[in-house]
Amino acid sequence: MSTPDLPLASSGGCGDGCACGADDETYLECGLDPALAQLLADSGLDPVEVEDIANVALQEDLAHGVDVTTVATIPEDAVATADFTAREAGTVSGLRVAEAVISVVCEEELEIERHAEDGDRVEAGQKLLSVTTRTRDLLTAERSALNILCRLSGVATATRAWADALDGTKAKVRDTRKTTPGLRSLEKYAVRCGGGVNHRMSLSDAALVKDNHVVAAGGVAQAFQAVRERFPDVPIEVEVDTLDQLREVLDAGADLILLDNFTPGECEEAVAIVQGRAALEASGRLTLGNAKAYADTGVDYLAVGALTHSSPILDIGLDLRPAE
Repeated sequence: MSTPDLPLASSGGCGDGCACGADDETYLECGLDPALAQLLADSGLDPVEVEDIANVALQEDLAHGVDVTTVATIPEDAVATADFTAREAGTVSGLRVAEAVISVVCEEELEIERHAEDGDRVEAGQKLLSVTTRTRDLLTAERSALNILCRLSGVATATRAWADALDGTKAKVRDTRKTTPGLRSLEKYAVRCGGGVNHRMSLSDAALVKDNHVVAAGGVAQAFQAVRERFPDVPIEVEVDTLDQLREVLDAGADLILLDNFTPGECEEAVAIVQGRAALEASGRLTLGNAKAYADTGVDYLAVGALTHSSPILDIGLDLRPAE
């Protein structure tokens, strides 16, 4: 909901040039600048969803009131330039999302100068983004923009460390659905920025038969067959705990097999058994220290839930430039 001091972006403001505009069947309403919406869409993000997340974050901060400190200390017509600056080295993600947060707040002209792109490795002290607009708007949007930018950059930085550890192998680090509620698409985007790949985005776009499904269905092969019969066109991954289960689901026709808590030696045996008939994903027991050992077994993926559930933020700050 809008307040007098934070009129949220109006819907339907992008026009024909916006990536969130109409197609033959659907019109997605979006109040972001068309060029920014296009950049978000080109990155695989939904501009409408990004705008919604920005609105939620800002209203959480304002609680339908005003930024009392900023309103009291900053003249209404004051304009300033502020720089988003990395306080530590890492991989950045979410710069265009931060722009979206600021643009939702801004009532006056907004000037953006981009110094880095999502996925870039950055150093401490490096300037990432400069914004010139009304000072009140900058300070009101500061924390919401930074919360998202620091969070996504932390995920990207952690993912980059895993991707670097797997360099020279065929294995890719892959995320899970252990994401922050409401931020899944952004956090999975951050994984891509860090050099990782995404697992399924939702429960509906792929099947993952886990231990509870196996118990409920009466066996791992039975669970696999039940999904295949009910949803014949959906990719199916099956979690196995033993090599015997591996053989069972391989013969049943599984597309992807999750090796749960296997040792590197057991993963090597699994690769020899499968011989390319299914993709293999190692999960559990994984650390940056043993990542290369698992990758060298020949598995295709390493599943790392910690990318999104445990990554620390990347410290990024917003600094107003002193008045000249």
